[in-house]
Amino acid sequence: MDLSDSILVAGDPNGIVTITINRPKSLNSLTRAMLVRLARETSALSRDDSAKVIILTGSGRAFCSGIDLTAAEEVFKGDVKDVETDLVAQMERCRKPIIGAINGVAVTAGFEIALACDILVAARGAMFMDTHARFGIFPSWGLSQKLSRLAGANRARETSLTAMPITAEKAEKWGLVTHVVEEGEALRKAQQIAEAILKNNQDLVLKYKAVINDGLKLDLGSALSLEKERAHSYYDGMSKEQFKKMQEFIAGRGGSKKGSSKL
Repeated sequence: MDLSDSILVAGDPNGIVTITINRPKSLNSLTRAMLVRLARETSALSRDDSAKVIILTGSGRAFCSGIDLTAAEEVFKGDVKDVETDLVAQMERCRKPIIGAINGVAVTAGFEIALACDILVAARGAMFMDTHARFGIFPSWGLSQKLSRLAGANRARETSLTAMPITAEKAEKWGLVTHVVEEGEALRKAQQIAEAILKNNQDLVLKYKAVINDGLKLDLGSALSLEKERAHSYYDGMSKEQFKKMQEFIAGRGGSKKGSSKL
């Protein structure tokens, strides 16, 4: 298999980078080489100042059907502690917003990759499914912990212990997905969200994503303290000229409302 064909990376002049898992004949199942490539691409984009937003999707009828079971031993007994080649770890470390465009099935590892995205869009007919228990595979990319926190413990237990699928509509109801769109429209909707992100202050976008994601790992009181600390650090680092530009920008957005001090 040509790795350059199985993982496609395409950027536009505005800084939207689309990564496509491109192995449609196997429903975009992943080999270890593909996982390593995805992890390294994600890590590189996190450091690339020209990349602003990442969209992750799959070609054909699936987002990702999970690990290619013919390569399961290589994947599961490989160097799973190597963070540099751990795709989900690199997605969670990534400074840039990651939007998942779910155009078909997202199964087991594919489900875990979807949950590592910051924003999820799903097409009607898309499904999420956890088959760890069915195939005797122990979860290691967060599905056993993330799903219960996002959807509730009872829903997570039923989903994972029965290996029954979750429809796009149910995933939206549970709060896993932010938009359900018509078939064939997931990527377009993801691009629209990316374009909306690009209209904002990109330094603040990075810092905002970080404080949300870092705060989710803490209890509410500690998370509020974290926000306060980072806010003080942010404003302490701003010069008078930067404050002046902020005020001018806000005044410009306010149109003819002179003297408004509201942010």
